[in-house]
Amino acid sequence: MGKTASKLSKDDISTLKKATYFDKRELQQWYKGFLRDCPSGQLSKVEFIKIYKQFFPFGDPTEFATYVFNAFDTNKSGTIEFKEFIIALSITSRGNVSEKLEWSFNLYDLDQDGHISFEEMLKVVQSIYKMIGPMVELNDDEKTPERRCEKIFKMMDKNHDAMISLAEFRDINRVDPSIIDALQLYKDLV
Repeated sequence: MGKTASKLSKDDISTLKKATYFDKRELQQWYKGFLRDCPSGQLSKVEFIKIYKQFFPFGDPTEFATYVFNAFDTNKSGTIEFKEFIIALSITSRGNVSEKLEWSFNLYDLDQDGHISFEEMLKVVQSIYKMIGPMVELNDDEKTPERRCEKIFKMMDKNHDAMISLAEFRDINRVDPSIIDALQLYKDLV
């Protein structure tokens, strides 16, 4: 998939059908749209941030878009290729709860060490607050990114080691169903 072709090859379609929840027709439509927006076959971080800015005009989505970009860019090439894009979109839009939780965990685990530290979560939550801007009224226990992170850590960090493991992160769906609702971000998109 390194080359840019106007259509996906049979091998690419077969591979992507196994790796995603999209059928052949959907894959071809997404690929056509991806190439229309990214004729080089690669989405740069700058372009990715521009897309986020269209959806969040009242805040600054730059930092959060960068974190999401890094989660999409699984091969760490500095660009998002179609395969990376469509697999991430499949998980975030149609994946099961477990897949969405693992993807979200990887988004927050900025250093990819298998744990989310308070500092990592705080960076991501601060970026979300910057992105949404003043448009959302928050509960008192979530008025600041620090309060939100403290609340999350109280719920998730069961062994009190100041880190959240993937297992602890997955358990949150039993504790706080609103987390699962938040993971439904792209469900109506596709």
